[in-house]
Parts: sequence; structure tokens; C-alpha cells
Amino acid sequence: MRNIPFARDLLVPPIDPTCVLCMDCFQNSVHKGHRYKEEVLPRDFSADLEAWKTGPCCSQHDLGTSVAMETDDCVLEAELQERARTLFQVLLRYITDLMVWEEEDELSEEMKHGMKENTYYCVLYNDEHHSYDHVIYALQRAIGCDPSEAHTHTALIDKEGRRAVKRGPLRSCEQVKELIKSNSENITQQALRVEILHSAVMAQQTFALRLGPWLQQIIGYSGARKVIHELIFCSLLMETEYKRQFAMKFTEHYKQLQKDFISDDHDRNISVTALSVQIFTVPTLARQLIEEGNVIKVIIDTVMEMLREHLDSNQRFHFQGYNSDKFFRVQVIFHDLRYILISKPTVWTEQLRGKFLEGLGAFLGLLNCMQGMEEVRRQFGQHIEVEPEWEAGFSIQIQLRHILSMFQDWCASDERVLLLAFQECHRALLRCTNQPFHSLPTDSYMCKHILHTRPYKVSQEPVSIHLPITRLLAGLYVLLCQTDAVKYLPDFVDPEHLDFSAFAEYPLRCVVLAAQVSAEMWRRNGLSLVSQVYYYQDVKCRDEMFDKDIIMLQIAASKMDPNHFLMLILLRFELFEFFNGNFSSKDKDLLKQWNRLTEEMLYLLIIIVGKYLQHSCVLCWIEKYTGERYVPGISNVTKEDVTMREVIHLLCIEPMAHSSLVKGLPENESHETGLESVITKVATFKKPGVSGHGLYELKKECLKEFNPFFYHYTKSQHSKVQLKMHRRREGPRRGVIKATLRPPVPPPFSPAFSSIVQLLCCDVFVHVLRRVLLWALEEHSTLWSEAMIQRALHLVGQALLEEKTQLESSNVDEVLFDFSHKARTVGSDRGKSLFLFLSKMKTLPSLEAQKDMISWLLQMFEIVKCLREKSCPSAVCAVDQVKPEESFQDRKRKAAAAKLHRQKIMAQMSAMQKNFIETHKMLYDNVPESGGQGEAAEATERCVWFNVLTVFISVMELGERHVAVGPQQGVCPADWEAMTCILCQEEQEVQAQAPAMVLTACVQRSTVLTQCRGKNVCTKEGSYPLFMPPDLAVGTHTGSCGHVMHATCWQKYFEAVQNTTRNRLQAELIIDLENGEYMCPLCKSLCNTVVPLIPLEPSKFNYENAELVGQLLPLPRWIQILSARIKGLRALQGADGNAETGKEEIGFFEDSQTDFRSILSFGVQPPPKYSSSITDMLVVCATTVHRVGLQTAPNELCPHVPVMTWNTCAYTIQAVENMLEEQGKSLFGSLQNRQLSGLKAVVQFSAVQRLKSSQTVIQKHFTDMLAVLVPVLDAEGTPSILEVDFFHLLVGLVLSIPALYQEESVDLQPSAVSTAYNHLHLVHLVTMAHLVQVLLSSNDFGGVIGGGEEEEAKAAEALYSTISQYTEGLSSGVPGSMIADRVRRGILPFLRCAALFFNCLTGVPPPEDLSSTAESPESQLPLLCSYLALPCNLFQLFQEHRDTVTPLIQRWCGNEAISKALKGEMNVVRYPRKRNRLIDLPEDYSVLLNQASHFKCPKSSDDERKHPTLCLFCGTMLCSQSPCCHVQLDGEEVGACTAHAASCGAGVGMFLRVRECEIVLMASRTRGSTYPAPYLDDYGETDPQLGRGNPLHLCPERYKKLNQLWQQHCILEEIARNLEVLNVMFAFEWHML
Repeated sequence: MRNIPFARDLLVPPIDPTCVLCMDCFQNSVHKGHRYKEEVLPRDFSADLEAWKTGPCCSQHDLGTSVAMETDDCVLEAELQERARTLFQVLLRYITDLMVWEEEDELSEEMKHGMKENTYYCVLYNDEHHSYDHVIYALQRAIGCDPSEAHTHTALIDKEGRRAVKRGPLRSCEQVKELIKSNSENITQQALRVEILHSAVMAQQTFALRLGPWLQQIIGYSGARKVIHELIFCSLLMETEYKRQFAMKFTEHYKQLQKDFISDDHDRNISVTALSVQIFTVPTLARQLIEEGNVIKVIIDTVMEMLREHLDSNQRFHFQGYNSDKFFRVQVIFHDLRYILISKPTVWTEQLRGKFLEGLGAFLGLLNCMQGMEEVRRQFGQHIEVEPEWEAGFSIQIQLRHILSMFQDWCASDERVLLLAFQECHRALLRCTNQPFHSLPTDSYMCKHILHTRPYKVSQEPVSIHLPITRLLAGLYVLLCQTDAVKYLPDFVDPEHLDFSAFAEYPLRCVVLAAQVSAEMWRRNGLSLVSQVYYYQDVKCRDEMFDKDIIMLQIAASKMDPNHFLMLILLRFELFEFFNGNFSSKDKDLLKQWNRLTEEMLYLLIIIVGKYLQHSCVLCWIEKYTGERYVPGISNVTKEDVTMREVIHLLCIEPMAHSSLVKGLPENESHETGLESVITKVATFKKPGVSGHGLYELKKECLKEFNPFFYHYTKSQHSKVQLKMHRRREGPRRGVIKATLRPPVPPPFSPAFSSIVQLLCCDVFVHVLRRVLLWALEEHSTLWSEAMIQRALHLVGQALLEEKTQLESSNVDEVLFDFSHKARTVGSDRGKSLFLFLSKMKTLPSLEAQKDMISWLLQMFEIVKCLREKSCPSAVCAVDQVKPEESFQDRKRKAAAAKLHRQKIMAQMSAMQKNFIETHKMLYDNVPESGGQGEAAEATERCVWFNVLTVFISVMELGERHVAVGPQQGVCPADWEAMTCILCQEEQEVQAQAPAMVLTACVQRSTVLTQCRGKNVCTKEGSYPLFMPPDLAVGTHTGSCGHVMHATCWQKYFEAVQNTTRNRLQAELIIDLENGEYMCPLCKSLCNTVVPLIPLEPSKFNYENAELVGQLLPLPRWIQILSARIKGLRALQGADGNAETGKEEIGFFEDSQTDFRSILSFGVQPPPKYSSSITDMLVVCATTVHRVGLQTAPNELCPHVPVMTWNTCAYTIQAVENMLEEQGKSLFGSLQNRQLSGLKAVVQFSAVQRLKSSQTVIQKHFTDMLAVLVPVLDAEGTPSILEVDFFHLLVGLVLSIPALYQEESVDLQPSAVSTAYNHLHLVHLVTMAHLVQVLLSSNDFGGVIGGGEEEEAKAAEALYSTISQYTEGLSSGVPGSMIADRVRRGILPFLRCAALFFNCLTGVPPPEDLSSTAESPESQLPLLCSYLALPCNLFQLFQEHRDTVTPLIQRWCGNEAISKALKGEMNVVRYPRKRNRLIDLPEDYSVLLNQASHFKCPKSSDDERKHPTLCLFCGTMLCSQSPCCHVQLDGEEVGACTAHAASCGAGVGMFLRVRECEIVLMASRTRGSTYPAPYLDDYGETDPQLGRGNPLHLCPERYKKLNQLWQQHCILEEIARNLEVLNVMFAFEWHML
């Protein structure tokens, strides 16, 4: 079981919690169905056979199997055995001698022999005090090396433990040594360890290090420590006898080994002391070591010797100014003590008893040094100047927490040991001289009772919170009561010396200290005391501190006179004179403190009388935990009842996750809480959604167990649960919370503690309650609070319940508990009895909230009275439950709200009607006006609305033309509505001449759609991004959150952000000001630009003219006109530039008769004029897109600017289409309004941006793009149709063709009719080219289903035949139906994108069926074709334009790239493109852990553990945060993940850190954040850092959410939001990940 990078800890079968199985063995063992935990990081573990109840081996390693016998059957000959033994002894001695060589200057005779030169090495050793940077700095200054060489030295020092940094004569090495020391001392005031070794010593030690791994392989890697460690592991610990001998030697030299470890600075996992877990956890070895080696005493004596320097003059620990590193190493020794005590003995021998008690005595000596340590005294006047040290003491207390419990468990397993242990503990407590009294005893009087005790005030005298011996004594006494061994106690301890009132004195001081801190009496003592009190009551320490103090107080209460006990409590709370009526004050602060102390005192009484101990097995792990009367040994409850009560009260606060419940429960030494055995009985589990975690909700039937004063509640928890329970009970009544939080009926005390209940009926108790209630009845009294009354009433309820219980279970004459009698009679002669006070309080308005509790108490008095008189109670025992009824005012208010809502809806409908009439006024000008009255008026009105309806129907029929392209283009509805600026809240309509309105936007590079992940895209200066390759390697995405601002408001906001962010600490981690980043003012999305809102041009489409133009402008003619226009423009440009046009190339469609201005004859119009504000925003957005997309400096005059705007438009649409298809949503109607607004704004911006660019440049771009489809004059470098993404090409052509209409002196653009035909012919031409592209890339028709109409199949087959004529390599004999099916599936994404594009460009609504998710891809195709003015049978395009398309097909197929692609010499993208998703992850997280455990860094040859990190984009496993994989990226050294993200995700990355179980999101070299992994445990929670270790399983919903986060390009936004929430103070070096 060595070097296990991943293991599973079995929770059920093993006796020893340190035992593990590796994953492979676990899968083949009997424990596969058991509960387990997963462990990744190395830790102490063992795998001894004794540690298991059953199944210590898997089926492959079972000692009884044939496989094991075969592998273990290896016998050497006797002579060979002897030689091997001799060789191994020599080698081990040689290695040991060399590893501990201390004579730096002296050489042995063997080393001198054969020595050729007298040279030395300056060797630098590793330590834990200096960082990488410190060592690099020291080396640069000492040996004059460059940073790279110094970094290499430092890495090897860290990995191997040492490194020779200088070779030469002795003097030069000494100079380097001094320089290194001096330079390192300047940094940390502690010099690096540097030694000078002779070259012979260095060579011998290096050889010894090489021998270690070889010897390890023979009997079964980094530095010498690891070699020795592994050798011991593989040899001595593999055989039982050798393991025993090693254990004895280890124990014999234990103290020295720990001294060496503590004085060292290396990790424990490579120290020999870490092997203690291998021997101390074996039960038989542990017993033998106790009996023969007295190991318990050895361990404790070692601790004492290490901590002796911290003892003060009183032999108590005082840790002020301690060394934290050394102290941490000392605490590790406590682990060994816990290992020894893990397995309790079942059989005791006299020798074992003696040695155990001797060890216990040493342990009590350690506790004696802690008893009363670090006393505090209340600070008066000014605040404490220096906070005293307190963490060290509590660190030891936390380490001893389980050890104290385990000592008690060992004692409880043998009656004699338990009695002797109590005797020793009692003697140790009597020997303690800490916290003595400084005054003589005095007498105190109350209610005719006298208490003779020494005065002591916690607020004036020193007090310590550390009382381990007192608390251990309390625990042992409870165990004596449990095992009934208390009857033998007088034989061991003199009863006269068992003064439990004195024993309870110190715990009472601690409780009072906590109360006074709560009353803010110690606020001048600083946070150190507040922290101590917090941990005193916290779940980490309370079981051996606060809970044990309460137990000691209960023991004292059971032994003392109840009146004396309460008087002692009042004295220590400094409330004695207060309740005697002898002290008064008008100081508000003092009165407030008294009230708070009274609340705490009453709360303590509730705890003492309500906290029972259980009669149950003393070996139960839960026995050390307490609840209300739920502590082992005081009442009859089980261990499950204890845990169940804790869980109930935690869930009463709020529904909680499993991990929160575990944190709120105390753990035993095996880190178990017992939660799993009870949680299903008291709570129901609510599964989590795509975020959050699963929650447990308390079952309603468990509310009856709720105690409002559960003593493990903190102050905040108590307030929260009070409010929660009030709301969960009965509803409101007259505005006052009506709820009865009654005390629950507790189980009875055990006989040893039954006298505690006498506190509830003693004279002082009744007197205290009378005083509290009297103060509440006095007018203008400030001596009470509502919390005080609540506690007093609760105590009254507890007393009445106790009396009722006793009366019901016993004869009335035998019941001596007479609380009700005293409550009625004491003070009744003066009208001041407790019962009369309660009757008066019922009518007090100030106590309205307690009215129901008081009523219940009065009913309880009646019930108890009737039980004593043996008659029926006259009062009703149950509180009336009146269902709250809705008041008249509530109904009136709701009716008014509904009426207002109806009026608002009617006003909206009226406004829509008026808007419709105003918009279509011309269509019903002849509608007669209504001016008559009576029947004539009514008839006229009906006529009006009939005509209006007729007009509306005619308009709707016109709008039913769901065609976005061509002469049949439908009507565009209303444009942008009036927008409201999110900054100034003013509304404005989007108009061309109005001030600009802008949308927040974020431009980023993207690889979401890439078909060649990891491809390096050239973005060097001069590269021409006009043609997007079909693999979509890297695109530019523009997204928007949809929030609108005025451009001027945005500019002011952005300037303010820049000014404030520069002064904000670490703000550059969130936003990059240099790149124009900012957070959306409303939703805090990350943005880096704005997109101006462009109004659609008013539609002036004439359908009659369009039909005439269509007859004159078929596709061939349109191509001729374009060719003539391009030729003429080039001629003009050449003339203007005084350059020759060169030899003209006559293309297929060249017509010398066509005038280059004939294109203008089909309709032109002036371009729209926009305000200067809009044009400025056009430049801002276009410049950002260009800068981000090409990763270049901003340059608005760059000719690539318009190209990048078209590219981002096309890529954004493709990303949206991909997202909708991936989520199974409809193409239209599924986008949110903000997403649709953003997409529409991007398209309109891309269409208008050309107005801010050179029209000559735009014309050049159009000509080059058109050359892909048709022959163009002087076109150079035109790619083949297999090297172009045709949707990008379509967008570029559509948005740039208006530039052809530009004249020298006049700004023109095509008319609506010309635009319609331009779009129609471009769509037809590009669609045909893309269809041919699909066929050329579909060389393999395997998996194609086929089908379709016969006519379509014939047309497909004809086209395929035509293409085959001009190419070589296409498959032959392919049926036409299969070709048609491949084309339909391959071209569908293109058509979907084109539909989105033209919808945003023209505003024509799509067919309603495209808004339905029920439409299949086959049914979508006709609808898309109809919307884009394409025939449903796309092959008809080739038949309709056969003469035109045939030469084009020949030209397309004649490109050299086509033949290369068909021969397999070039990678070709297949259609439809593969839709990218995050990689598939295994369902069980342990599979990933196992993969990570076998991961080896490709650039490192050692076996050192790395940080395997999985790229979720491509599945590559990377070695992160390791210098071995650092690379140079743009001249900067970066980590493996950063370098991978640059190539795989264009700078964006999503990685799974396997051993940490968390997602890392990266957006750049400087920004990143963590994100919950999509793996949940059975309780619906993630487990970052694998802290809990529960089995994890993939949550498909959360992984789908991660996938959507990536596909929707929200990673940058998520990172910015996370960083904003985290408020990072120190930057993490994300570039080194």
C-alpha cells in the first residue's frame, strides 16, 4: 500500500480508520457496496490485516488464492540467500553512512584512494523558509547566473533536496557560500543552508542515491530521505517479525527521532517519523509496545520535553512568542498518541493495566501544565494594548479532544482501571494550585438559607478557560455512574475529599466568564478573549470544554443542597445582592449588564435541569456529546437519540445541506458524526437543481421535540430559530405573533442525578422567579427584558412538567416535588405569589408576545392542582387553534389592485388600437364617421368597426408574405420601440437623426464552432481575414446583455469607471481598462464596447415595379451587369491613380455592350443620413471588433475594419444557431428579448458600418469575395469553394454590394427593389455553391438514410453526375435519394443562419412554424426555403439556371485544391459540421482520479506528484502549476494551461483540476476564477479540494449548464462576476497555471 495516489477509505468494515484500499483492489473486494470515502492527497495510512473486520484483501491479492500463492512462491538457494543478505547489509550500511556524512573536510581512506583532483562543491540545500524568488535572487547575486539558470537550480533544489551551485577550489566555494548566506539573510533574517563538500564525498553520495532505487527494485526516486523512507517501507514493514522489531527500535529511539524531525524543516511525509502510523495502528503491536516499551509514556514525555521551554514559573504553559513552525511539528506527535489508543483492549492484563495507568499519569502531568494556563483579567479604563497569545493553547486543546475521549473509553472498558484512573485524576486535581482563593470564607443569606463560601468575582480576579483535569474528572465520574462502579469509589477515594462544590467552582467561573463576555463586560480585553469564548462553545471544542463544565455543575447540583447551589451560582454571576434587593443603580450600562447576566444565569439553570445523561454502552462513540438531558449516564436515551436531537435543532434553524449538518455535529476519533443513521428519520431530502446544493428539511412531526433554549445554539442561531419557529407555528392574529414555544417533556434523570430536579422547587429558585416577574409588573422598570421573561417562563414550564410527570408516575403522597404549592403560597399574603404574578402578566400589553405561554402555564397549574386533588381539570388543556381569516381591509385592498390592473390592460389595448389606426390611415380613409344617436349611431358604429376589421385583415394578408428575400419580400413591422436609458431613465425613440442609443456589448475571440481545435491562426500584420475558412478555427463573437443607454450617458459612465477603478485596489483583476472593459451598470456583465442601435430604413417597396424589374434582371444578366460595373470601377480607379489596368480577362459572362452604369438603371436612392453621435459609435464599435478580432492595435482606417464587422456578424449568428440547435429550441421565438435585441443590433450595425469606410475598399472586398463564385477581372489568390465558409461569404457580399452603387460625386445606394434582387441572386448563387461544396466534401455516403421525392432524387443524381464530369475521385453509383438526403442535412445549418440574418436585416417575420420546437429538420427545410425565396427542391436552382451554373461548376471543380481534397491530400470539413460540446466525462469521479493517478508529465522523468488538469474543450490532460511545463508565449513564460488555452480556446479555457475537484475558468493570462465542478455526492453537494471525500457522481444538468456557459460565450462574464463577489486582495498568477 505504498505510493497510492488515489485510495478509498472504508467507513464500515475497518476497525482502524487509517486503513485504505487502492481503487483497483476496492473494485475487486467485498467492500464494493460499503460506504467509503475518496482520498487523493497523500496522508498517513496503514493496511495491516488486523485493521479489518472482514475482507482485508481483494480477490486478486487474497492470501488463499492461487494467484497469491504463485506470486509469493519465490525461494532462493541457501548460498544465494547468504550472499544476498551480506550484499544488502553492506549496501544498506554504505548508503546510511553516506547519507549522514558530517565530516565535510575529512575523507576516509577509501575515498582518498584513487582521488585525482582536490576540488570542492558548494552545495545549496532545500528548506521551507525561503520562497522560489528568494533563492533565485540569492543565486543571481552570489554566482552571477542569469534568471533562467537560477530558476533551474532552484527547481532542482526543491525536487532533489540539494544542488551543487559552484565547483572549484575551496576558497572560491567558501566565497560563494558567504555570499549566498548574506543575500538570503537580507530577505528573511534566516540564512539558506549551504555546505562545502569535497568532490569525492559528492561523488560517493550521488552513487549512494543511485543505489537506493536499485535496491528498492530488488526487494520490492528526489532525495535521500525518500530513498531511505521507501527502503524501510518495502523491506522491514512487509514482514510481521521485522515489523515488530522495527517497532521496538522505533519506540526506543522515538524521542530522538522526534527531536530531529522538529529541528528539521522538511515535510513529515518524507520523514521516518511518518512510519509511526504503520506500527502504532496495529492492535497487537500497540499492546506489545504499551506493555514492553511503555509507549504511551514515551510519547507524552517527548511532548513534555518539546514544550518544556514554554513553562512559566508556576509550571503552566505560556505560549507568548512561540515558534509557529516548531509548534506545529510538536503537535504532530499527538497523532501518534491517537494511533496507539485507536483500538480499545478487550482483554486486560496486569502489565497492561500498570503501563496504561503509568501513561495516564504522564498524561495527567501534561494536563496539569494546561490547568489554569493563560489566565486573563478584566481590563478596566483603557483598551488592552497588545492582544495576548491564545491560538496555541486552543490548538493543543483541539489535538487533545479525541485523545481525552479515547483515554476515557479505555478506562471504561475495565472497572478497576476506571476506578484507579479516577483516583489518579482526583489526586492530580488536588495537587493543582492554580487559581487559588485570596479571601477567607464568608456567609451569604437568602430565603433563610446560609451559604458559607469564599468570595470570588470573575470580573475582578484572574480566570482561565483551560481546565482539562477538572473536565476529565467529570467525564470519569459519569462513566463510574454508567458502569455502576461508583459504589466502589469510597474504597479508592476518601469521601471527605470528594468536595464536588469545590470541583464545580472552576467550571462555573468559565461559564460566568462566557456570560460576562456576552454582556460586553470584557470588551476592553480585545478579540483574543472573544475568540477563546467562541471556541469554548464551538463544536470543535465544546464536548471537552463547555459540555464537560456543564456536567461538573450537574454533578455538583446532584450532591449539594439545591438552595446552596443556586446561591453559589448567583454569587459567581455577581447577582446575589441584585436578587436580594440590596443593590440599585441608575447607570444604564450597568443595568443592561445586569439584565444580560440574569438572562445568562436563567439560561444556565435551564441547561442544568434540562440536560440529562443516558444509560447506554460506554463504548459508544456518541457518549461524549451532550444535548438537553442527553449526556451518557444521566438519563435513559440511546446514542441515536442524542444525534437525532442535535440534528432536529439544527434543522429547526433552516433547511441545511449535508455538509452543513456535519459541520454542526461533533466528530469522534474516526471523523464520524452518526448523521447517516438518523437523518432519514427526522428529515426529507430535497434534490438540488442546476445550482445550489441538496437540502434536508425537517419533518413536521419532529417539531414537537424542539426546545427553544437548546444549549448548543449560539446567540445568532437562537434569534434565528425563534423567528423561524414563530412563523412555522400558528399564523398572525391582530398583528401579534401567536405561538407557544413550550418546553418539551424531557426523559427522567438516572438515579445518581435524580436530585437535580430539586433545584426546580427549592426556595431560592422560587424567589428568583418571583423577582424576575415582579420587575416585569412594575411600571417604568428597567430591570427586565423580554428574553429574561422568556427564560423565566420556560423554567416555570419545566418545573410544572416535572411535577406533572412525577404525579402521573407515582402516588401523590410519595411526591415531594411541590413547586406549584410554593408558587401559589410563597408571598400570597402580600399578593406577590408567583401564580398571582402570572395571572397579572396575562393582561399586560408589553407582554402580548408571551400571552400564549402564560395561558399555557396557568392551564398547567390547573392540571397539576387537579392531579394532586385527583379531579378533572376545568380548563381546556390545548390552546385554541383559530385559523386566521382574511380581514375586510385585505379583501378591499386586493380588489382595488385587481381593478387597477384591469384598467392598465385596457389602456394598453386602446393605445394599440390607436397606433394601428394611425399607421394604416390610408387604407380606411373612406370609412364613414359616426355622428348619429340611437339605432342609427349604433349601426354606424358597427359599420366603422366592420370596415376597420376589413382593413386590418387586408393588412394582415399583406403581412402574411413570410418572405425575407427577393421581390416577394414581406412587410416589415414596426422598428425599435421607445427605449429607456438604464442610467438616466429617460425614454427616446431610435431615429437616424436622434442622439445615439447604444447596447452594452462584449467582443471576444471564440473557438466554440471550430472544427480543428488547437490550430494556430496567423494574425500577423498583413494577413487578410476576408475569407473565413470552413473549419471556423477562430471567430469573433459579439454578445450583448441587452441593456440600453444613451451614448452620452455611457461615455460619462465609462469615464467615471476609469477614474474610480484606477484608485481601487486590485480592480485590474476584474476589468482591463486599457482594452476598454467595464461592467454593465445594471447586470454587471463584462463589456468592452457598445453597439449603436440603427433604425430600419422605411420600406418603400413597389411590388409592380419589382415584377417588371424581375423580367429584365435574371441571374445571367445580373452577373453581366455586376461584371461590367466592377470592370468600369477598376478602370476609373486605375485612371485616377494614373495606373494601367493591364490586359483584360474576358470571363464567361463578359458583355462588351453593357455599360458599367447600367446597374443604376434598376433603381437607386440616397443613403440614410445619421447623426454624428451614431456615426461616432459606429467607429467605436468597429474599432473594438477589429482590435479584438485581429489582436492588433486600434486603427479605424485599417481596410480590415469592415471585414471584421461582417465576420463578427456572421460568426455571432452561427453561434446563436448552434446554441439553439444544441438546446433543442426553435430557431425563432426562443431567444430572450435581450438576446434578440443584441443580435439585431449587431446585424444592423454591420450593415451600416460601410458608411464610415472607404467605398473603394468596400468595392475591393466585394470584388474579391465575388471572385469565389464567378470569374472576376484581375482577381488574385481566390480560394476554392472548399476553403471558404459560405455563410460568412453571404453576409459579406450582402452587406458590401451597396458600395457598387457609389458614384464619384453622388452618394447612392440601391433602391428597395434593386436590393431585393441583389439579395435574391446572391442567396441563389451562394446556396448553389454551398450545395456543391457539400457534395464535394461528402466522399463517403455511409450512414445516409436516403428517401425523399423521386423528382428530387433524379435532380440530385443529375447534379452529382455533372460534378463528377469535372472531378476525379468522387464516389460512383450513389443513389439520388442518398445524395438528396446528404444535401438536405448538410445545407440546413446554412439556411438556418441565413434565415436569422435576413430576419434581423429586413425585419420580415418568419413563418410561425419556425417558432415551434416540434418541427423536425426535414419539416424545417421547406419553411426555410420559402422564407429565403428558394425552391423546396434546391436542385431546381441548377435546372432553372443550367446554362449559367454549368460553367460555374466547371470553374469551381477545376481548382487545384479540389483535386487535392478528393485525393486525401488536404483536410476537408464535412457537412453538417460537428457541433462542439464539452468532452464526455465519466459518471464516477473515481475514474477520473484513477486516470490522474496514472498521469505522467511528458516533460518530466521523475515520479513527483503533479497537478493533472483536464481541458474540457478537447480532453487533453495537462501538467499545471509545474515549472517543467512552462513555455514561452509571446515572449512571456506561462504555464501549461495558459499556453493550451491560447491555442485551444483562443485565450479562453475551461479546465477541471482533477485532484482539487474544481473547474478553472480562464479568460486571459491575468484573469481566471474557480467554478464548482459538475460532480455531486449523494447529498447533492460539490466537494472542492475533496475535503469531505464522499463518492462523487456526474450531474448531467450541471455539466449541461457548463456547456451552455461555454457555448453562449459567458465565461468572461462569469469570471468578472466571480472576481467582483470575491473581492480579491492578492492576485493569483493565472498565467502560471
